[in-house]
Amino acid sequence: MGWPQVYRLSNIPRSISWDEVNRVLAGVDRRTVAGRRNYAILLLLVTYGLRGREVAALILDDIDWKRERLAVPERKAGHSTAFPLSTVVGQALLDYLRHGRPDTTDRHVFFRAHAPRTPIGAAAVSSLARFYLLKAGIDVPRPGSHTLRHSAVQRLVDANFDLKTIGDFVGHRSRRSTEVYAKVAVEALREVAFGDGEEALA
Repeated sequence: MGWPQVYRLSNIPRSISWDEVNRVLAGVDRRTVAGRRNYAILLLLVTYGLRGREVAALILDDIDWKRERLAVPERKAGHSTAFPLSTVVGQALLDYLRHGRPDTTDRHVFFRAHAPRTPIGAAAVSSLARFYLLKAGIDVPRPGSHTLRHSAVQRLVDANFDLKTIGDFVGHRSRRSTEVYAKVAVEALREVAFGDGEEALA
């Protein structure tokens, strides 16, 4: 029996289109506490390409409302990153903080919607992303928070940002990590050009 075929880049989570991102976001019921929290989390993932653990680690002090900045202190590359706080993300965060986050001295931003009202972890962030991807009927390998992170990176690749800028934006340790996303874009174009040929993104 031969070895099973392993396609190049098969371990890279597939990005989704911006229309699909909007479908995911539209599936959130923002009238509920959990919905307001989840909407803010999904926006953070897809806007800034954050990792699940980075979202879970956010504290109130990371949001600078006066300067409209969002700090992400626990990046994989070992340094902090500060982003401009987009209006949409800021409004979603404010909605959750005012109408969803429990009254607590704990400085974490995101908490469980039900008792015990403890800070959420990285696994919960990925699970909720998976839930809304499946709810939107989006079929991707290993759906989770990394799917939305990858979509944020892919959007920058498609907009022709240079790899160093993209790598700095998402906190990659090395240029090689970012180059993988550019290769995915090339392979996607190859599929379009050659039709039913090599399934590079299977």
